[in-house]
Parts: sequence; C-alpha cells; structure tokens
Amino acid sequence: MNLKRKVEIAVISDVHLGTYGCHAKQLLTYLNSIEPKKLILNGDIVDIWQFKKRYFPKSHLRVIKKIMDFAADGTEVIYITGNHDEMLRKFADTSIGNISIVNKLVLDLDGRKAWFFHGDVFDISIQNAKWLAKLGGWGYDLLTLLNRTVNWCLEKLGKERYSLSKRIKNSVKGAVKYINNFEKVAADLAIENGYDFVICGHIHQPKMLFMTNKIGKTTYLNSGDWVENFTALEYQFKRWKLYNYNKDKLTPFFADEDLKEMDVKDLIAAITIVDQPKKNKHI
Repeated sequence: MNLKRKVEIAVISDVHLGTYGCHAKQLLTYLNSIEPKKLILNGDIVDIWQFKKRYFPKSHLRVIKKIMDFAADGTEVIYITGNHDEMLRKFADTSIGNISIVNKLVLDLDGRKAWFFHGDVFDISIQNAKWLAKLGGWGYDLLTLLNRTVNWCLEKLGKERYSLSKRIKNSVKGAVKYINNFEKVAADLAIENGYDFVICGHIHQPKMLFMTNKIGKTTYLNSGDWVENFTALEYQFKRWKLYNYNKDKLTPFFADEDLKEMDVKDLIAAITIVDQPKKNKHI
C-alpha cells in the first residue's frame, strides 16, 4: 500500500551534504514519505566549501541517489544555487533530463507569483569577506561535532536532545537582528517586484510570515535546514505548509530497501549514471 503523501511542490535547503552537521538519515526519511511533482533544492545542498575534508558517508550518497530517483520517476527537480555550492553557478540555466540548475526561480502558483532564491546575496559577510565566512563555517562544524557528543550523552541518559548552535544564535542579539533584517529586505524586494510569495533559505530559520509595508504585502517563507531544524516547505491545495520532521512525521519511512542494501561503490556508480525517465512520467 502506497502511504506516501502527494505534494505539488516540496522545498528543502541548507542540507550541507559533506559536513558532520548534516542529518542525512532524517532527510532521507522525509523524502521517502512524499511524492512531489516539483522538488526545489534551494541552495547549500552539497557543501562544496568544506569538501576537502573527504567526509561523505553512505547516508549522504543515499540522499543524492534519492533525488536522482525522483527525477527519473518524473519529478521536476530544480536546484537553486547557494553560497556553499556556488561552484554550480557556472552551470546555471542548464538541464539534464528532469534536473535543472538555476540561480533563482519564478513560478505561477494558482495565479499568484512565487519568487525563489537562496538568499546569500543579502549576506555582507559573504560578499565582502568570503574567507571569514568560510572560517565561520568550519567553526560551526566543530561546534556541531561537540553538540553530537553532548546529544549522545543526553540520549543515553534518556533526556531530550539539545542544539548548542541554535541556542547561541537565538540568544545573540546581533544574530536576531540580522535574521529580522534578512526577512524584511527579502519581503520588501518581493513587494516592490509584485511577488505574492518570496521563498528563501540560507539563514537556517524556518518561517512563514505575512509581511506588509507602505507599498503592499507578501508572504515570506523560509525552508529552514537539515542541520538543526529538519524542516521543509510544501505547497498543496493552493496553500503553503511548513513541515517539521520532529513534530509532523506520522508513519516512519526509512530508506528504500534497495538503497539500504547498496554499498558505497554501488551508490557512487548509481549517482554518476543518470537513469532515463520512465515512460509517460514526463512533466
């Protein structure tokens, strides 16, 4: 019996495959629970900045294989570039089968305009001091390793997991101000350009906000991340939903059986050969 939820659009961002902070197993569980017509990857899916660590476990390969399987089965996969995968920007506006790479995206959703982009263009630290931003990324990764040790101990004691990085970000006034400014700038630009929805990633803060200014109104949405929050955005029945893995999961979907049995060499071979889309499944 097929229990997978059908959704018109699913949006994920800030997965950071290739880093210790990425929770690939939880993401794979989520991806196995849905059948999207469109899957929008809104930046920082693969963390190319930190690829030199040669850390890319089997669960991370499974995520890539699952995304490619979506495309082979007829799902339109749109990869919007971010700052951690900015090397892909040289391939913007190219397509392979049902997979396309873009820097930004505009969709008509039931008569309303939706504007998708990652959001790093608003980040001054990245635009003017990229080396500092990368240094911050490595420090963040060390914090994540420490956090995993803490959570391992908490789970052994039967206590709730704890996010050090999330706690730090939420308690620092400067970070809160930056997030508020990010949301306001994105909303103001969307209103100025006549977009009903603006959908971002980048700041790892899942959110749905109805925002107004003197000119007009828009809905700001952020898909969050799969490092701390485990969230995604879904569009179905003319409305948006913010999916939270920790709160919304119903039936436990795990990795497909064929993916479980595949070893690393088989997974690498599978993701380097693009399967042909099945007949009558083109979008």
